[in-house]
Amino acid sequence: MIQLPRAWVTRRRCLAVLALTLLSTTAAFPGASARSETAPLWTGTWEAAPSGTAPELPDASIRNVVHTSVGGVAARIHVSNRLGTAPLRLDAVTVALRRPGPNAGPDALPGSVRAATFGGAASVTVPVGEDRVSDAVDFRVPADSDLLVTVHALAGSGPATFHETALQTGFVAQSAQRAADADGAAYTRTVSHWYYVSGVDVLRPSDAGSVVAFGDSLTDGTGSTPGTNHRWPDRLSQRLSALPESRRPGVLNAGIGGNRLLLDGTGPNALARLDADALSRGGVRTLIVLEGINDLIVAPSQRDPAAYARAYRQIVARAHALGVRVIGATLTPLGGHKLWSPERESVRQEINTLIRGQLFDAVVDFDAVVRDPARPARILPAYDPGDHLHFNDVGMKALADTIDPVLLGG
Repeated sequence: MIQLPRAWVTRRRCLAVLALTLLSTTAAFPGASARSETAPLWTGTWEAAPSGTAPELPDASIRNVVHTSVGGVAARIHVSNRLGTAPLRLDAVTVALRRPGPNAGPDALPGSVRAATFGGAASVTVPVGEDRVSDAVDFRVPADSDLLVTVHALAGSGPATFHETALQTGFVAQSAQRAADADGAAYTRTVSHWYYVSGVDVLRPSDAGSVVAFGDSLTDGTGSTPGTNHRWPDRLSQRLSALPESRRPGVLNAGIGGNRLLLDGTGPNALARLDADALSRGGVRTLIVLEGINDLIVAPSQRDPAAYARAYRQIVARAHALGVRVIGATLTPLGGHKLWSPERESVRQEINTLIRGQLFDAVVDFDAVVRDPARPARILPAYDPGDHLHFNDVGMKALADTIDPVLLGG
């Protein structure tokens, strides 16, 4: 067993006690502002924005694999019933370190499983349309690591609020309460979604806060290799790991494949979900907005650039009211995609002109970086996974490399 220095152990315990005594033990979203009820040292390290519902898995334990950005000396877990139709009854929620190795599956590192409580109780009922946040868990979370967040939902909880495009394999133990198992032998079924869990925060001795990447499938990671954490927000987090720990922010991915800026699509529209998925997240300091391409290409198509500008201004105003800086990202090319047209390309260019103007605190020009100089309406072939819209692993890295850490406060 690794022996930690006595000073570190004492410091860890003190911070955990600070968490337990100073922080609210539960919170409901939307409607509750994290800035008004959380200590400054709580930082979001991972997020999955609820995007829809899946049929419930009655009496099953679901082991979600999540990848942290920054680490800390305590954790708390966000669970969601935001899109459900019946009260969600969870009788066990645990967090653990995933056992390392090239064939890592549902096994936890022995001795690392910790139970999360809610108001001191092992169980929690989450009303329809709401989220809950666990009490502080005395659990050392490493940066850039895989956690296993396991939930057991009682039968009758109704459709499960989930994040559809996880690009990460999860595991299910059928008809069994196995949330506390370190051995993953009972987890015989695999899933490709994140169920019920919408975030993980860590307590850390840094006020660098977090950055929320807010967008659609381009941010959600479509086109990147599953299981590799190569979405552009992941790539950004990897870049930021070169910063001193005191200046490295957490990076949260609030992308939803199929999401829209102006209208509901997959998940609520950007304005409707802004508070729950971005502005109420732990320690959020900066918001990066890449939203609008689905409004342009998916029926009913929205082709008034002024409508986009009004929505962007609303996002900025609401963020500024909470002291959050907003970076706008230009809409990337889609020439060659089945939904491209010359008219839509003209509107995209007009929207990008507005984004490059005075709407945001700063701009990252994704369009300029990924477009093919020989055919500016298309993305570079080296970045194209084949659908002429999304980005492969190389393209995701190019997007992340566009962002100057100075813009993020780093």
